[in-house]
Amino acid sequence: MPLHVLPAPAPALRSVLAALGSPTAVHEAHTPTLRAVQGPVTAELPLPVHVLDRLNRSAVGAGARPPRTRLTGWRFLIRSGDRFVAAADTRLTPDGWAFSHFFEGPYVAATERALRQAESLGKSYQPRLLSVPELYMLTLWLHGAVGADASSGLPAAADLLVPLAPAPPGIAAFRPHPVSELLPVLTHRLTPPAPPVPPPVAAPAA
Repeated sequence: MPLHVLPAPAPALRSVLAALGSPTAVHEAHTPTLRAVQGPVTAELPLPVHVLDRLNRSAVGAGARPPRTRLTGWRFLIRSGDRFVAAADTRLTPDGWAFSHFFEGPYVAATERALRQAESLGKSYQPRLLSVPELYMLTLWLHGAVGADASSGLPAAADLLVPLAPAPPGIAAFRPHPVSELLPVLTHRLTPPAPPVPPPVAAPAA
């Protein structure tokens, strides 16, 4: 079933198109593939980027409050011909949405692969990106509330998280995980170990 890709805010898209049309912005980007492109490029598949706030063990389990997320930007995949060659991020400033930077690397191809995979799941989702900075982890967040505003909504238990490659050790990339399954794993990794208990001090001999 098709994914319900939300339209990006118009200022965010305009800022990316302006950057793509600026030889200076493209030349200064650390994106050799984008700089070498000949011909037109387009900005496609806008995805809202959310950050998962630090979790703790009280954030999961029966009666627990849901994790918190924050919308921090919009990401566009940059297409040249029949392939995506880079991505562009925008950020929210006091004056509204503005271009942030171009980048390329494994997350570009990984995002495209995860989106194609999600289209074959047989259920409609709203695609988002969910970042877990403490684990250097990025996931495709398939949100079941397809009509939700991009800045609202928390990961529901039935939503799916698809870790993008490279994923942290022990977490399979491109495997769809229900939020109720993956969040406890992330919580465990983000919870610092309890300090060791010092051994009891022996009483002095009489």
